[in-house]
Amino acid sequence: MNKEFVIVLDFGGQYNQLIARRVREARVFCEVLPYNVSLNVIKEKNPKGIIFTGGPASVLEENAPVCDKEIFNLGIPILGICYGMQLMAAILGGSVAKSEEREYGQVNLYLNSEENSKLFKGISQQTTCWMSHTYYVNNLPEGFRNVAKTENCPVAAMEYPEKKLYGLQFHPEVTHTLEGKKILENFLYEVCGCTGEWEMSSFIQQSITNIKERVGNKSLLCALSGGVDSSVAAVLVQKAVGNQLTCIFVDHGLLRKYEGDQVEEVFKKQFNINLIRVNAQERFLNKLKGVTDPEKKRRIIGEEFIRVFEEEANKIGQVDYLVQGTIYPDVIESGLGNSAVIKSHHNVGGLPKNISFKEIIEPLRDLFKDEVRMVGKELGLPDEIVSRQPFPGPGLAVRVIGEVTKEKLDILRDADYIFTQEIRKAGLSGEINQYFAILTGMKSVGVMGDERTYDYTIALRAVTTTDFMTADWARIPYDVLARVSSRIVNEVRGVNRVVYDITTKPPATIEWE
Repeated sequence: MNKEFVIVLDFGGQYNQLIARRVREARVFCEVLPYNVSLNVIKEKNPKGIIFTGGPASVLEENAPVCDKEIFNLGIPILGICYGMQLMAAILGGSVAKSEEREYGQVNLYLNSEENSKLFKGISQQTTCWMSHTYYVNNLPEGFRNVAKTENCPVAAMEYPEKKLYGLQFHPEVTHTLEGKKILENFLYEVCGCTGEWEMSSFIQQSITNIKERVGNKSLLCALSGGVDSSVAAVLVQKAVGNQLTCIFVDHGLLRKYEGDQVEEVFKKQFNINLIRVNAQERFLNKLKGVTDPEKKRRIIGEEFIRVFEEEANKIGQVDYLVQGTIYPDVIESGLGNSAVIKSHHNVGGLPKNISFKEIIEPLRDLFKDEVRMVGKELGLPDEIVSRQPFPGPGLAVRVIGEVTKEKLDILRDADYIFTQEIRKAGLSGEINQYFAILTGMKSVGVMGDERTYDYTIALRAVTTTDFMTADWARIPYDVLARVSSRIVNEVRGVNRVVYDITTKPPATIEWE
């Protein structure tokens, strides 16, 4: 366990993972736990601080999510954000009411100058914050004082410094709160007493030690796809166990153009890893025949993925552990506690129950994508691997809308390859965090030459993001989009229309399925 550790209690808010990301940016390790986690678990983890997230519920509702009330008697600093602040107030004897005017968006925040607050140390007397609430604290609990307000919210921040209890009605974790990062750092450093000692080098060393102790002299198989996550996982585990690790690369026929050969080349020749390539294209396509539901696709691929590994394990003898490149957003989006499932990931929510391996090892399970890249750089992986475009575990199956066929996959590979080429030629690959093509299930009428066509529509998706939990669509220059569209329509048979997705995450996810 990290010496400096903070718990984020999840009440279902849309920004809950951003809070965790901001804490880690301050070099303090944290973990997101469901709001109803037992008090014993919290005591065992011995955190330096606890942060309550926001949430869609109202504390006035009969079945509103409530944590164990004894949490306030542990003597651990607590910061409540939005719903978290209202819950703190309601439990400790204050009251919450519905606002006459709802407050959403960027607003001015005014600090009470007479209060000397650790939470607002170094913060401007008037600053800007992001509000997203319908209810507010209208009566403070005993012992608390009001330290900030907005035009429509008389208690925008409250505190009981002697008990190290703090509440914010606004969201310090979003960039629209201009000094939000500093406020969170004040909670971590000034209130909780953290020093920011967590770094990737210590994470790597701790992970290597943990894997060695857990595995001993047993053998392992690693699910290697060639993407960032599985590649970093493979190298990290190899550092711990050496030749006890065998990497299996399942070529399921759902990869990008030329990707299978590239993976084999890099890991066999550059890293001298014991790599077995399994050609299973027909097997996966047969399983996916007639399937259109995206969740069913993911689960079929996940189960078949594991079955292939079991078969390969039987060929090479006793194998006790399966290594996977699962990362934190995979875990969160597959459902945490009472949170909604956004989508199941083939290496998390899509796993079959009858796995014959002793255990699954997921060394990157607690890391966000950019943290995984940092680990990769620390481990010495080349930039071509570390900066590789993110790719879903189910591959192109979730970028082909509807039934997956070889013909559709070939169309999508060619279109995606053109899009990637043009983005790189334009020098935009370093500015866009993820970009890819989708073969929609829609066909439309077109005219090519003097002939009528009725072909597929390709959608292009490109986003900018820091943590992949939220994302904005990339503003690609029109001339670049024009070249991409022209090349796809002219060079890829079966496509007569190209569209560009300009939706943020949320409300959309980055992938279409």
